[in-house]
Amino acid sequence: MIVRALKWVGGVDGFLELVDQRLLPTKFGKLQCRDIEQLYEAIKTLAVRGAPAIGVAAAYGLVLGMQELNTGDSAEQGLQVLGRSCEYLASSRPTAVNLFWALERVRRKAEEFVASRADVTVAALQGVVLREANAIRQEDVDMCRCIGLNGQKFIKDGFGVLTHCNAGALATAGQGTALSVMFEAHKKGRKFRVYADETRPLLQGARLTAWELQQAGIDVTVICDNMAGWLMKQGRINAVMTGADRIAANGDAANKIGTYSLSILAGKHGIPFYIAAPSSTFDLSIKSGDEIPIEQRAADEVRNFAGVQTAPVGVDVCNPAFDVTEGRDISAIITERGVIENPNIDNVTEHFRSGRA
Repeated sequence: MIVRALKWVGGVDGFLELVDQRLLPTKFGKLQCRDIEQLYEAIKTLAVRGAPAIGVAAAYGLVLGMQELNTGDSAEQGLQVLGRSCEYLASSRPTAVNLFWALERVRRKAEEFVASRADVTVAALQGVVLREANAIRQEDVDMCRCIGLNGQKFIKDGFGVLTHCNAGALATAGQGTALSVMFEAHKKGRKFRVYADETRPLLQGARLTAWELQQAGIDVTVICDNMAGWLMKQGRINAVMTGADRIAANGDAANKIGTYSLSILAGKHGIPFYIAAPSSTFDLSIKSGDEIPIEQRAADEVRNFAGVQTAPVGVDVCNPAFDVTEGRDISAIITERGVIENPNIDNVTEHFRSGRA
């Protein structure tokens, strides 16, 4: 079973239903976001997470934002509300580029619609926003399957595959990015074991990735983050496969904190390190990972977990949510339209120029 992380219910006056990932794995519950403030909070508190899923959710968030309009309002007023909604949702999390990509895409489509005809009604404008959000969701579903098909060849029979954080169905509108590769390899009958890092401080690997793989019938073992190097030395890891939240023009990739360490360990042990991510995760406006903003999250995420104190009260905490893996330490980036081997500025540029991405 592959879970569906989010869906829109109803028409322009509908709502967004999310799997509340804060509850997993002990409880499976859903959250209904009926206004833009609820969705902002869901993104901020990681009820919905993962770069592609955040992008899709944000697109639907603009539909929620437009619900404040009245039938007598003008198209210009509609665009103003849309613009404010974009700015509001863009402030929820700074690193995942899909968030900004989706918001800009919907806004641009709405502006083009208003500019292309006279006497645009609010209802028509709301319909355009919803259709574009639906299109983004469907493209994400298709993208996930293509990433899996393009990457499954990298997982062989008998492999041990290490993954970090969660890049599965819970992180997308489809079947995931890094986990999609595993799902497709599994469909082909290959036998392999996935080692899922716990992923401190919020345990997305232990709570979410292990749950997803178990539901799909894939052999999965949870390990603490600091066990990965030892398993590599023992020969139990044959490949590392993660997702990404933003990729620079030179192939440097931001992903959940701890990914950089795995790339260095993999290089030390001669293990291929793969990233699976959609083309929308690339931010070609930035030259390298040095320009990627890194979200700093609340200290209490480290001081406490699930209501239990795990560090002294008031102790200083450093809690960056992401780190950056350099392109030179990545064996390949798997996208929905192909594979970028040995990513660097030239290979990434060629990948986009050739129309493969």
